[in-house]
Amino acid sequence: MAKTTPIGNTMDINKWKSVAIRIDDYKILKSLCGKKFRAPASMISKLVHDYCKYQASKEKVKYEVFIKNLLNGKH
Repeated sequence: MAKTTPIGNTMDINKWKSVAIRIDDYKILKSLCGKKFRAPASMISKLVHDYCKYQASKEKVKYEVFIKNLLNGKH
């Protein structure tokens, strides 16, 4: 389902979600993004995936298994 934004573009609400973060963290995120030439959404995605890879390694399971278990509520 697409939702019209104030500027007239449509956004697929099944594909994108908004999150609120503290302003200090947002400023750090923007600085990191500028340094690495990434958009904030891409940087957040990278951080999430990197953390999941770290946790999978720590638990000695494959990344794919960790994600599947996480999404199925087994973590």
